[in-house]
Amino acid sequence: MTRKAISKQIVVIALLLILVALTLLPFYMTIMMSQKTNGEIINHFWALPKQLHPEYYSNAWKYIKIYIFNSIIVGAIAVIGVTWLSSLSGYVFARLDFPGKKIVFLLILALMMVPGIMTLIPAFLWYKEFPLVGGNDWLGRGGHGFLNTRWVLCIPYIAGGQIFGIFLCRTFFENIPNSLFEAARIDGASEMQIYFRIGLPLVLPIVATLAILTFVGVYNDYIWPLITVSDKSIQTFSVGVTKFTADGNLEQGEAMAGYMLGSIPLIIVFIFGMKYYIQGITQGAVKG
Repeated sequence: MTRKAISKQIVVIALLLILVALTLLPFYMTIMMSQKTNGEIINHFWALPKQLHPEYYSNAWKYIKIYIFNSIIVGAIAVIGVTWLSSLSGYVFARLDFPGKKIVFLLILALMMVPGIMTLIPAFLWYKEFPLVGGNDWLGRGGHGFLNTRWVLCIPYIAGGQIFGIFLCRTFFENIPNSLFEAARIDGASEMQIYFRIGLPLVLPIVATLAILTFVGVYNDYIWPLITVSDKSIQTFSVGVTKFTADGNLEQGEAMAGYMLGSIPLIIVFIFGMKYYIQGITQGAVKG
């Protein structure tokens, strides 16, 4: 390797280290501020905390644990619905022929070009008038259609998440050799058996990638839960932590502790799913 090439690598590595540092800096500052008093944050922003305050985390946990739990529930339901329906629809569009298949698929792709904010008010009014009366402790109190219930959180996330999911799964189902599916049909396997036993295991990295993206998107969503849910018992973390910041504490350190506690589920998801996530985003990039 020439000296010029080594110099280029050093420059690239240095730039990457700078970008990593800039990315991790807000996370580091959040951890530091979660142990500082208001006076320390204002007067000694960059300094280390003079005294640790573990009670900030316990106070934040008492207030936001219900919101974290609700976000995990809604995120898990959305992940199951999006991954299963997207992979099944992707298999249908990739491996089965039916009248109007191309037109239907193009219509689905067209939905990717519609900004979500454009459909916010119509979706709100539609779910408000949906014929659902009342509710229960788990689903929510209800009273105005699907508003203030878990239905209004789960159904839109599952429906909206499939658009990109169908496109992604169809692409990778098409890259699987057709001989595998034909051999299974000759052996008498039904389409559902082919989907579950051949297709789905082969696209598992893609499904895992879609699951992580779905969970992160649902967990971080703020606008939709804010306008559709007012019941604290079913509210999600992204809205609940702002209520805690405004109502539940006097010390900003407690608010930062709440943000840190809320990030734990996302960190766990990435730790256990990173292997499949990397495989999913790189699969198909290199052809043999």
